[in-house]
Amino acid sequence: MNVSNRRILLVDDTPSIHDDFRKILAPAADLTPALDDLEAALFGTEAAPEVVPFELCSAYGGQQGLQHIQQGMADAQPFAMAFVDMRMPQGWDGVETIEHLWHADPRLQVVICTAFTDHSWGELLARLDGRDRLLILKKPFDNIEVMQLANALTSKWEMTERAQLKMHDLELRVERRTQEFKQASHALQAEIDERKALEGQLVQSEKLASLGQLAAGIAHEINNPIGFISSNLGTLAQYFCKFQEVLEAYKAAESQIVSPQIIEELRALKEHLDLPFIEEEIPLMIQESRDGVGRAAQIVKDLKEFSRVDTSPQWQWANLQRGIDSTLNIVANEVKYKADVIKQFQPLPDIECLPAQLNQVVMNLVVNAAQAIGPERGTITLRNGVEGQSVWLEVSDTGAGIPEHILQKIFDPFFTTKPVGKGTGLGLSLSYGIIQKHRGTISVQSSVGVGTTFRVELPIRQPRPQ
Repeated sequence: MNVSNRRILLVDDTPSIHDDFRKILAPAADLTPALDDLEAALFGTEAAPEVVPFELCSAYGGQQGLQHIQQGMADAQPFAMAFVDMRMPQGWDGVETIEHLWHADPRLQVVICTAFTDHSWGELLARLDGRDRLLILKKPFDNIEVMQLANALTSKWEMTERAQLKMHDLELRVERRTQEFKQASHALQAEIDERKALEGQLVQSEKLASLGQLAAGIAHEINNPIGFISSNLGTLAQYFCKFQEVLEAYKAAESQIVSPQIIEELRALKEHLDLPFIEEEIPLMIQESRDGVGRAAQIVKDLKEFSRVDTSPQWQWANLQRGIDSTLNIVANEVKYKADVIKQFQPLPDIECLPAQLNQVVMNLVVNAAQAIGPERGTITLRNGVEGQSVWLEVSDTGAGIPEHILQKIFDPFFTTKPVGKGTGLGLSLSYGIIQKHRGTISVQSSVGVGTTFRVELPIRQPRPQ
């Protein structure tokens, strides 16, 4: 890093002063360097070290001096110092000249040449705010004094420049290290957030697994009473048919009764019991009870289909349509008071999947659609189909829609727009992870005030690892 600078500017309106300074600072080249070397060889003295000459530039007025300073800055060859005469009747005086020179180059070291009768040192400092860059050379000056000032101030300029370069380099290194630290900090924070998200997903998965086990256990327990209730209703219907046969026989035997009193008692009893209504109503009640038991059995079946904990958790071929229907039955109570469900289904082939997890995705999408609908009743539309080697499912709602600035965050873990206690922010994040696990895609399109559509695409067959 070479910052050597021996450039000196002399600003004085007297030509003889320039000649004197040139003799001191830039004398003619020594023509006998070989004699110095010979003297050192003969008498054992060391050769005088080579002195780097100064480059002296003359200016005969403040304006001309300013032009030299500006040109040096433009050429990336600044001056290290300047000798400036105090008295220059034509144009700027010394103080005004220094002010302009420092404005062009604040690093310039300055020696002002004065007889002290021009201005006091206090007056000079009051006018020039730069005592760390200003020295005074009293007239008449000594040659040694001029040479010492030139050497000292050019060395000072070089040391200052070297210090600034080192400071700049240090600032760059600090900035680079700070940036590296920030990047490392961001990466660490990303890892922490990802770990928290994974922990949250693990907790939610464990909750879902526990819920599935609970649902399967409840379904198993409910199946038993549903079974014997259904069986008893069937037996009861058979027994009632036999009672009807007996009643018909009694009706036929009424014509054989001759006692008016008995006939009147039987008529009054039939009217009191409303026997025709009972004969008509009991079969209907039995049938309604059997239908209710059948619905309860179907809900239990759907609950088992939804949880799928009674089957292998490994990848298997399953009917996605059956899982969708089962899930809709499970969430019917959540949806029926808010929206009408429209199904636009096509026949789907079996796909290789984890059925319980896909049922969870369908449940999240349908429940979210129901919750997105405002106080007025809306519509939830489910569509599906086949495209090439993939199947797709769309869940659309006529809800409030999702603003653009939120749309990019809906799959982030723990992000939710619901009030505290109303949502964990994991539903769509878990759904996204499940779809990714199935090598599928999930996308969303939404318009504020119109509604939202989620689209899930899944491969029919899972790719095999290499």
